Amino acid sequence: MAKYLTLALILLSATACGDTWGQRAVTGGGIGAGSGALIGALTPIGLLPGALVGGAVGAGVGAATAPRY
Repeated sequence: MAKYLTLALILLSATACGDTWGQRAVTGGGIGAGSGALIGALTPIGLLPGALVGGAVGAGVGAATAPRY
């Protein structure tokens, strides 16, 4: 169980890598979907709902935290 939590923390710490708004939204969504799928597989939520929620949250956070030039 500890290795899954460690993996989830690594994935969450790498969210939203990129310079532009679009890059951060896409990478945040991808990393969020992967993290959500992992968490969903380990909980009663399920794989697909976890990936959908994680992807949506990751994309939103990635887009919202894009640097303004």
